[in-house]
Amino acid sequence: MSNPISYTTEEIAALLKVSKLTVYDLIKKGELPSYRVGKQMRVDAEDLESYKQRAKGIARASQTIKSEQSLPSAPPVLTHGARPIIITGQDISLDILARHIEQNVSDLRPLRSYSGSMDSLIAMYRGESDIVSTHLLDGDSGEYNLPYIRRVLVSSSYVVVNLLTRTAGMFVQPGNPLHLNSWADLNQPGLRIVNREKGSGARVLLDVQLRLHGIQASQLEGYNTEATNHIGVASKVASGEANVGIGIEKAASIVSHVDFIPLIQERYDLVLMKKAENLHWIESVIAILQSEAFQNELRAIGGYDLSLTGQVLYES
Repeated sequence: MSNPISYTTEEIAALLKVSKLTVYDLIKKGELPSYRVGKQMRVDAEDLESYKQRAKGIARASQTIKSEQSLPSAPPVLTHGARPIIITGQDISLDILARHIEQNVSDLRPLRSYSGSMDSLIAMYRGESDIVSTHLLDGDSGEYNLPYIRRVLVSSSYVVVNLLTRTAGMFVQPGNPLHLNSWADLNQPGLRIVNREKGSGARVLLDVQLRLHGIQASQLEGYNTEATNHIGVASKVASGEANVGIGIEKAASIVSHVDFIPLIQERYDLVLMKKAENLHWIESVIAILQSEAFQNELRAIGGYDLSLTGQVLYES
């Protein structure tokens, strides 16, 4: 009788003492068979054990084989059905995109990785992601995303296509008692801020604005206090742990007892890596972005500008 136990990708990462992206990479390469239950990917205990035994076999072989011989390959893993692709980023629109891909592109199985913009680009550079989202403002040019993409994805071929535009700004306490209405107002003495993790789009946006307005990060109380998503930042402001945080308007509509001060329209783009095995589905994904079905679902959520959605902005 087969073992009925199965594990999530997070549990697999903990058991193997590797990152979750490494687990996704094993799944993508077909080394670790998986299947979807709702929004979660799961791996059966017997498949995990088979992978571990193969890995141990390779390790033992590498210790005993003569130097002039070739290392034998691990036994092939036969996979059936769709090929996994990893979509990296945090906005709910990416979950909707993953569902539309699953419904409309029969040979793809989208997997989600919830990472910030810079970490997503680095994961793509390492070959650990197929589609990444980014909203990184370059303070010198005023351009979103492309300057960072060009610097990180050196010598790579990729397509940059717009997903949506959304409003970013400041979360403040109800009634905005400190009258925070511009980036320059972050210079107020005694202000307590809650930040995002390094590499996130909101953290980059804050750092750019501090530099442009001559404000030292070291003078902001709470600058090193981090939350890992927009809702976490808004929640800390709502609870009184901070006076202000940077994030998107959508989070303010979800969290109670917080107001939102809009300051900038940020362009939220997708990067699709143009590897040979990806070329056949890139056009399908762009077609989904341009479709009425996908865009109508985003309109129903509200708070998004879709005027550029599906438009190819750059191709290398």
